[in-house]
Amino acid sequence: METFSDIYARASARKGSEKILMSLIGNPLSAAELSTISDDVWLEEFTRKVFQSGFYWSVINAKWPGFREVFWDFNIAKLLMMSPEVLEQKAADERIVRNYKKVQTIPENCYMIYDVQQSTGSFSEFVAQWPSDNIIGLWAYLKKNGARLGGNTGPFALRAMGKDTFLLSRDVEAYLRAHEIIEGGLQSKRSLQAAQDFFNELVEQSNWSLHALSQLVAYSVGDNLLPETGE
Repeated sequence: METFSDIYARASARKGSEKILMSLIGNPLSAAELSTISDDVWLEEFTRKVFQSGFYWSVINAKWPGFREVFWDFNIAKLLMMSPEVLEQKAADERIVRNYKKVQTIPENCYMIYDVQQSTGSFSEFVAQWPSDNIIGLWAYLKKNGARLGGNTGPFALRAMGKDTFLLSRDVEAYLRAHEIIEGGLQSKRSLQAAQDFFNELVEQSNWSLHALSQLVAYSVGDNLLPETGE
């Protein structure tokens, strides 16, 4: 298995320099920062990622002001009171992408967040305190208790919100398979645990976040697009 230094050296060479590489690496929010986010924003981001799945993201983003108008800025307290009849009306509104099955995820994920609130007081705090060395456990929670948050949808939402997580992007998956860290189904328990163990080891070697390490691995393989030249 390659070390952090091996991966860092190759990624730096591929991007042209350590300086360029580091300009491309991001980091997550702190637990304290995460815990201050409104739970309504979590529902909004889950919904955005559900709709972006299978669609051009630019189309969904262009429609997003309409989504916010139709669904009361994703106010959980209001949405909990929404009747099935009102949901059907909203699903047919021209201001949104009219996909009823995906619209149905809004109240379902609203109730998931509400259930967490009843036990912990805050969904944001729940996510903030979840240990990153078992981030796949949080992925599993979202898949089991939420609607359409399995696969990469839940992890992409977590990343967008600032929670420290690696992503199983095509480049990361290609790396893990090429180095025989995973085999078989990408979303199998065995593959997910192997990926978590791999990134945990890199965290110990580098003291980097999962977010940064995931990007580093991706930049060390796949298409090499240099910012200055577009190559």
